[in-house]
Amino acid sequence: MKRKIGLVVILLLLVGLCGCSKYVSSYKAIGFVHSNESTKAFMSFYSFEGRMVFILKCDDETSIDYNAELETGNCTVYYDNNGEKTMLFALGAGDHINSSGGELIPGTVYIIVETDEKCMDGDLHFSLK
Repeated sequence: MKRKIGLVVILLLLVGLCGCSKYVSSYKAIGFVHSNESTKAFMSFYSFEGRMVFILKCDDETSIDYNAELETGNCTVYYDNNGEKTMLFALGAGDHINSSGGELIPGTVYIIVETDEKCMDGDLHFSLK
């Protein structure tokens, strides 16, 4: 009996620990600092390769303000607010972008930063406005 209860508890813990997010972060990084609040997020790094996902909550905001720069490499930033992954902007070596975009509806907003190679000295900031 104790064995069955123990097995049930372990299964419940495993189910509870599984992520329910639509997108998953997976990366290799050096000097990586990041933050994710309800309406803003940022990431700064010396070296980054992979995917970083931020989850924001949209109440009545209509767009995403962003400020990004990258010394070397290439990355693409997407957002998903209505079930469809849409490109927000692309960033190349030496680029600096300060703009806004995206058409948001109330709900969860996923911001996905993806690289196709190792990127160096990057700084990306996002905020819902």
